[in-house]
Amino acid sequence: MTPRSIFANLVRSDNGSFSTVYGPFLLQSALQPIFRSGPETGLDIEAFEGLLRASRDNEPVSPAEFFPLVSPVDMADVDSILRTIHILNTGRLNRARAGIFVKFHPGLFRTPQEMRQEVDRIKVASHEAGLAPDRIVCEISERSGAADDIVVAFTEHMQAIGFRIAIDDYGARDSDLDRLKRIRPDYVKFEAAWVRDFLDNSAGYALLRVIVRQMLDDGIEPIFEGLEELWQVDLCEELGVPLMQGYALARPELAPTTFNESFPESLADLAPPLQAGGNDITLGLSRAAMAAPPPVPAKPVFARPARAFGRRQSSGE
Repeated sequence: MTPRSIFANLVRSDNGSFSTVYGPFLLQSALQPIFRSGPETGLDIEAFEGLLRASRDNEPVSPAEFFPLVSPVDMADVDSILRTIHILNTGRLNRARAGIFVKFHPGLFRTPQEMRQEVDRIKVASHEAGLAPDRIVCEISERSGAADDIVVAFTEHMQAIGFRIAIDDYGARDSDLDRLKRIRPDYVKFEAAWVRDFLDNSAGYALLRVIVRQMLDDGIEPIFEGLEELWQVDLCEELGVPLMQGYALARPELAPTTFNESFPESLADLAPPLQAGGNDITLGLSRAAMAAPPPVPAKPVFARPARAFGRRQSSGE
């Protein structure tokens, strides 16, 4: 797969969403909201996480099954086009503020030239999507296996351009703390199982409060993901966790999604329609064709069931 062919494989569906193909596989973009919690605003969509949904002959194929089937020589290009469709599909929502978290594997970039080429691709996609650089969040897993010096060089390069950095799968181990100080990310996504275990008892809850406060003092915004019960959401709000994600709040949806109907922005925050005349040579997309003003129904209100430490209560999902 060459850089030219990866853009040739970009598919525009009748519903306006973008997908791509790799061999016999259809690769689609699912988006899951990340919510910001505020005392006055309540829960509001801060960003989306881009997730792969692969299928073959209309049968779903999990990411764990799909990626081992990708040729090593194609992996970097497949990784790149997935980021592209996530960014374009987020732009299709035409929200004024929401960003997009896209996964990166720094070890795939073997030379500075390859990194520059990928940066150019992201710039093209974000420009066509109408997203400013600070709405693109490059998400790196703590389990990526890349050497620290490679990760640090990668993150410094991305931040210099204006992109933001998130560390995923953070578990607050000593090695993680040391690495965090070197990378200096904008966001940290806590390991979901680790958070759930600590929310389930009073001692763990107290420790989480200390960690959250320290990160906020250091200018890092923590994200608690994998929240499955509404009582966990309540505890996170009491901890002062600014950003949350999980099935208790919203499940992933295939693009183009219904999130504008479920969680609309206020009228004052709606982005103006994108103007026609986009003439990017690589993708050849029309900005007017990408714009889709969202409807503005009332925001849903989450019910808050009673809760207690150590007792899991159903959220009704």
